[in-house]
Amino acid sequence: MASLPLASRHTAPALLVARQWAVSTSIATRPSSRLSLRIRIQTGHGVRSLSYSKHWRSQSLPTVTRDDSKLYANADGAVADIRSGSVILSSGFGLCGVPETLIEAIRRRGPESLHSLTAVSNNAGAEGRGGLALLIESGQIDRMIMSHLGSNKILEKKYLTGKIAVELCPQGTIAERIRAAGSGIPAFFTPTGGRTFIQQGEIPVRHDADGNVVEYGKPRETRIFNGRSFLMETALPGDVAILRAWKVDKAGNCVFRYTAKGFAPLMAKAAKVAIVEAENIVEVGEIDPNDVDLAGIFIDRIVPATKPSQVEVLKTRSRDDGGDGNQAKAAKSGGSDAQERRDRIARRAAKELKHGFYVNLGVGIPTLAPEFLPSGHQVWIQSENGILGMGPYPLPDEVDPDIVNAGKESVTLVPGAATFDSSESFSMIRGGHVDVSILGALQVSAAGDLANYMIPGKMFKGMGGAMDLVSNPNNTKIVVATEHVAKDGSSKVVQSCSLPLTGARVVSTIITDLCVFEVDRKKGTLTLTEIAPGIDVEEVRRKTHAVFSVADDLKTME
Repeated sequence: MASLPLASRHTAPALLVARQWAVSTSIATRPSSRLSLRIRIQTGHGVRSLSYSKHWRSQSLPTVTRDDSKLYANADGAVADIRSGSVILSSGFGLCGVPETLIEAIRRRGPESLHSLTAVSNNAGAEGRGGLALLIESGQIDRMIMSHLGSNKILEKKYLTGKIAVELCPQGTIAERIRAAGSGIPAFFTPTGGRTFIQQGEIPVRHDADGNVVEYGKPRETRIFNGRSFLMETALPGDVAILRAWKVDKAGNCVFRYTAKGFAPLMAKAAKVAIVEAENIVEVGEIDPNDVDLAGIFIDRIVPATKPSQVEVLKTRSRDDGGDGNQAKAAKSGGSDAQERRDRIARRAAKELKHGFYVNLGVGIPTLAPEFLPSGHQVWIQSENGILGMGPYPLPDEVDPDIVNAGKESVTLVPGAATFDSSESFSMIRGGHVDVSILGALQVSAAGDLANYMIPGKMFKGMGGAMDLVSNPNNTKIVVATEHVAKDGSSKVVQSCSLPLTGARVVSTIITDLCVFEVDRKKGTLTLTEIAPGIDVEEVRRKTHAVFSVADDLKTME
């Protein structure tokens, strides 16, 4: 029997010390055309279950006939032959670019006719409003592969009670896995997720009815390239892709608007059958070839979109806010102590944004930083869902459902902006082309370890693109902007993180409402370099659960 790639923090010590363990396996098949191998390992720390699931395309997939018209009268006809157990690749980010017409047609099939689906998407839509949330509510989805649960309470409840499995995967890794599948590449290596629960296979995938974990993720194989550790990820093909496009001609050539591109072009290439719903269907030749985002060779079925696009989080600004700024002006409310602390952090974070820099700003405090940039000081804000050159919230009459940020909020684009699909977005990020990334934190350690996506037993929203954002800290400076202590009074700056890591030894600068620390990621040490007005070093020591030294030229935060 081949050795298993075990990397669990809990099981590894027992295996190394005892060198003896009991292994039992079971193989289960089901109508979903999925083979599941459940491995139970008895160790000194109890029983540990690992699950290896293999999806393959059913022999009864929807058929593709090249000499037939691709145009269907309605979505019901286009989804009528999708089989239970299929892997569905569904485009969209939040509610932007979501194929609502096709999703509603699948829901109309009902769980008696169509069930046990595995759905692959960035997230699961919005509860009660649209997206894959509709199929979760109907009970037709058995497994989600996604990067972020969001605020979908029904999904969270079903996940915690064993009614649905959730495989969390970093956003950029999902994009690359889908891209690889469409390109005939079986696997690839990525720096994203190194030394985290992703590498170790520690993220719970499925619970039983009592909330006990019965399935974990699969540990990743690692390999060293040029002195850095990389994880092997496998391609992620689908049986059927469902997409939404702004314009499609009858040959299948697609045009997507702004951030509605997302995963859509990648998914069409990775599926056996790709179905697109279009807001505008035109004759062949009516789309300029230079405007085509996805060639018709990748599209098999076309249906008219009958559901309007939605904005998941509507944010606007008034004309009094001006138009030269950013999202902060619409969100800011002055006067409170909490806002003063947030402004202090954001004002100092703005100093990390040099003129001309390409930057990525996480949700919350990081988005406030551009408000404190000097007049005439320009930075290009990158949003991982496919924007370079993100602007402020729109005026009420400027709202466009196809232009949203990584928080799924309505935004605008500045002159010179560009939009692109998810693969290109994460090439910018993993490739180190972004100069600075500023993120929030639940914990950050003296060595620069970052934890910001999960509190076991309390908060489980998913990592989104955060693991990708910190995957190349030698070329992209990672800055944490956060309040010094959590709501329960515990320090967020710690000697070592007790929460699951987003990235190991990735943070270079920590900015809080009390002070600024510089991190030596190689030595694993902290140096206090700046301190807030009215704060002394002893107060920082009391509220910091990590050892640090004080710079000889300690400065005052402005």
